[in-house]
Amino acid sequence: MRVGVVGGGQLGRMLGLAGIPLGCSFTFLDPSERAGARAVGRLLVGAYDDDERLAELAATSDVVTYEFENVPADAARRIDASVPVFPPPRALELTQDRATEKQLFEKCGMDVAPYTSATGTDQLAAAVDQIGLPCVVKTRREGYDGKGQVVVRSTADLATIGGDLIERDLLVEAWVDLRRELSIVAVRTTGGDVTTYPLVENLHHEGILRVSRAPAPETESLRPRAERAVRALMDELGHVGVLTVELFETRDGRLLGNEMAPRVHNSGHWTIEGAETSQFENHIRAITRLPLGYTVARGHSAMVNLIGEVPEPAHALRIDGAHLHLYDKEPRPGRKVGHVTVRRDSPAEVEEALSAMRGMPGTYLEGSGTTPL
Repeated sequence: MRVGVVGGGQLGRMLGLAGIPLGCSFTFLDPSERAGARAVGRLLVGAYDDDERLAELAATSDVVTYEFENVPADAARRIDASVPVFPPPRALELTQDRATEKQLFEKCGMDVAPYTSATGTDQLAAAVDQIGLPCVVKTRREGYDGKGQVVVRSTADLATIGGDLIERDLLVEAWVDLRRELSIVAVRTTGGDVTTYPLVENLHHEGILRVSRAPAPETESLRPRAERAVRALMDELGHVGVLTVELFETRDGRLLGNEMAPRVHNSGHWTIEGAETSQFENHIRAITRLPLGYTVARGHSAMVNLIGEVPEPAHALRIDGAHLHLYDKEPRPGRKVGHVTVRRDSPAEVEEALSAMRGMPGTYLEGSGTTPL
């Protein structure tokens, strides 16, 4: 099966690594000739909206997918006119706008934090007054890893929001009394069968995911709610492939929809070693109409992102149960250049391994996993 992928970063690279053993070949479209996925398939260098390159990708593929949600939805539709695109372009379009994403959550029966939209200084002030302080102001489009958002705790904070943000369409969202952030990764076939991975607990620092623990502790009562929510979303979208939903667990026990990604996700990287079938393999299985693999966890895992620096491989690999994944990306501040997954038989052994990892270049391992920073 010939698989086309819009985007050639680390997610595309890991899709290729998972799909090649299944007999798939890959073509990637990416603006950079240094895209990391070039190691696992043919690379087409061009913009994501380049008509000629999109036509070439479609002509050389039996099915096309994408590795991140900022791919132009129109580009996905153009490909879909001649070759199937999974997940469907509608899933891509709805997740590119935080307001339509929230509306989708509500339509599917999910609780969300109070929110409203605003454009311009006057609307923003009125929106903040409506939602109340503290609140979070986010761009409706684009923005990831903490970019394009600011916490507003006072009217003085509101006055400091710069023109680069104020001129954009914004979402104003109530501050959540957060216990922790969770995520659920699910996969759906063309026939509508859905399977889910265990809930994951995520620790952020400076807006970037640093550590994911799987399965998340103390989620027995939460998992059924999360599974119902993600199934409802996938059915509404006619989704095919992996879908990830980020969730807020509040201190009073509510589960709120935060964001979703119609693709394989950073908080699911642990599945490569920590689950019977990785999210990457199951995504490929789903879009190529192969049976899905088991999603049960193999013991306990933690995934640690490497941000801005690459450690010496031996530093990670001397730790029992550790697996190193480097993305062939030039290190720079704030950039994800790799990850380390630790898989052990108990949570205590995982925490012991994480302690041994403290001080490793590129890691942030301070604080509790239950308290996002």
